[in-house]
Amino acid sequence: MRVIYLCQHFPPETGAPQIRVYEVSKELINRGHQVEVITAFPHHPHGIIPEEYRGKFYMFENWDGIPVHRSWIYPSPKGSFWKRLASYFSFTFSAFYSIMKSKPTDVIITNSPPLFLGITGYIGAKMKRAKFVFNVADIWPESAVELGILKNKQFIKLAEILERFLYKKSWKIATATEGILEYMVRKGKKREDVFLLPNGVNTDTFTPLPKDHGLLQEIGIDGKKVFMYAGALGYAQGLDSVLKAAELLKDKLPDVHFLFVGDGQEREKLLAMKEELGLDNVTFYGSVPVSEMPRMFSIADYSVVSLRDIDLFKGARPSKIFPAISSGVPVLYCGSGESAAILEEHNCGKIALPENPVAISEAVAELAKVSDEEYRVMGENGRKLAIDQYSWKSIVDDILDNIDEKQRIVERANS
Repeated sequence: MRVIYLCQHFPPETGAPQIRVYEVSKELINRGHQVEVITAFPHHPHGIIPEEYRGKFYMFENWDGIPVHRSWIYPSPKGSFWKRLASYFSFTFSAFYSIMKSKPTDVIITNSPPLFLGITGYIGAKMKRAKFVFNVADIWPESAVELGILKNKQFIKLAEILERFLYKKSWKIATATEGILEYMVRKGKKREDVFLLPNGVNTDTFTPLPKDHGLLQEIGIDGKKVFMYAGALGYAQGLDSVLKAAELLKDKLPDVHFLFVGDGQEREKLLAMKEELGLDNVTFYGSVPVSEMPRMFSIADYSVVSLRDIDLFKGARPSKIFPAISSGVPVLYCGSGESAAILEEHNCGKIALPENPVAISEAVAELAKVSDEEYRVMGENGRKLAIDQYSWKSIVDDILDNIDEKQRIVERANS
C-alpha cells in the first residue's frame, strides 16, 4: 500500500501527534509499504523555526528512514486566536506544494486538529486519485468552544459547516477515542466507516527498567516514593490541583515526592505556586528528550496523569498513560471517563476526582502504602495492556485491517 501522512506536526518536535505519525510511518515502512510524510517546518512549542529550516518555502529530507516533505508555516505559539488561525491556514495552503512533489499514493491520512488541514487532505486526495482518511484526535470546533478558546459565533458556525463537510467526504475516519468514534456515528457516519486509531507506545523502547539511583541522587530524591508527572505543563492539565494535594501531604507523608518533567505555558505560574506554598516535596526537572524518558520512568513509582474537570475530557485518552504502563509504572489518573474505565478494568492504576486536591491526596496516600505484591501486579497488568492493545505494531495491524476491509466492501459493491 502507498500512504501519504499529512500532518502539521512531526519530529524533531515532541508530542503525541508527532510520535504517532513517526511510529506508524516507521512500522508501515518496516512492513514494506510506501510512506511519505507531508508536514510543516518544525516550530512547536516555542514558535521558532530552527536555523536549518529558515528562509525556505519547501524542503525534502529523509528523517530516520521516512521520506518527509516540509513546507512553510507562519509560526505562532501564543498570542491571539487569529494569529493561531493564520498559522493553521499558512500550512493548509503551503502543503499543496508538497502534495504536488510527492509520489502517487493510494491513501492520504490527514491529521486533525487543525480541522482546516482536512481541506488539503480532501483536495489532495482528489488530485492524487487517492482515498481520503481523516484522523480525528480532537473534536473541533466543539473542544475549542468548551475550553473558551473560540467565541466568535459566526466563525463557529462556519467551522461546523466545514466539519460536517469533511466528515461526510472522508472515505474513512480514524478516531483517537471511543467517545470520538461514537460522536462520528451520531453525526451520520456509518459505523463500518469509522475505526479507532488511539495513541500508542513503542513497547520495545518503553520497557520496565531497574531504578536509576544515579539519577535519583542527582535530583536529590533517592529513597523517596516518586509520583512523576511527565508532559506539557498546560492549562488543560489542571496541575495546580496536584500541587495543592502535595501541600496536604508534605507533613503527613514526607517520603512522598512529586516530580514534574516537562515545560509549558503554566510553568512559571506553577513554580510561583510551589514557592508560595513552600513545597519542598515538589521538584520541577524541566524538559528531557524523548530518548531519555525510559530513564525517567525507571525512577518513577507512579505516573501522574491529570486533566481538568470538564465534560470534554471524559472521552480523552491522554498519550501520557501509555509510556507509563508500558514501563510497568502504575498510573494515578486525575480524571474520569474513558481512560479511568480502562485503567480500572485492567487494574493498572488508581483514579482520583479531577481538580480535587483532597481526593488526589487521598489516592496518593493509598498508593504509597500498597504492598509489594499489589504493586507488582499493577505493573505487570499495565505492561500486558500496552503490548496487547497499544503497541504501534497492534495499532498498525488495525489500520491495515480497516483500510483493507473498506476496500473489499467497495470492490464487492462495484462488482
